[in-house]
Amino acid sequence: MRKSGRAGYAAVTWLGTFVFSHVAAVVYPGEDPTGGGPWSYSAYVAFNVVLIAVAAAGALVSLASVRPWGAAVPRWVISTSLWIGTVLLVVRGVPGLVENAVMLTGVRRGGFMGSQDISVGEFWAGIAINAYFFVGAVVLIAATRAYMRRPTDERARQPQVAGCHAAASPDGEDSG
Repeated sequence: MRKSGRAGYAAVTWLGTFVFSHVAAVVYPGEDPTGGGPWSYSAYVAFNVVLIAVAAAGALVSLASVRPWGAAVPRWVISTSLWIGTVLLVVRGVPGLVENAVMLTGVRRGGFMGSQDISVGEFWAGIAINAYFFVGAVVLIAATRAYMRRPTDERARQPQVAGCHAAASPDGEDSG
């Protein structure tokens, strides 16, 4: 594996974990998946299905950014998709990190919007979820940066065979 591909595979792993957790939340919803909110169970399922679809598409795009078959996808499709995903995760991950600091320092135990009288389990679940999204933001930033730094020339994007140093001339003949 190329060093520059690690971030792309890390993004695939993060997004795959996200998809898995939301599929599990729909299949095994527990007693009250809506958390006592004003929405119905149908809205809960629809929301999770949208999240699953978006994250699965993101995993596919992240994989296309590091696999040879991704060269067949227009570069602007991959780069635009990576940037959109990066912005979404930064917008969710960075405020979550700030909220973690607010919660861990005791400034506001329930975070920005939560109740002050949350349980220990809710407290640590909030910390873990915010940290998870921050890690996702860092991983997708790295994957996007690695992809954007790759050469745009199609020949340069093709994988190189180890030990093969012969270069092709413009007419297709071997020069080595």
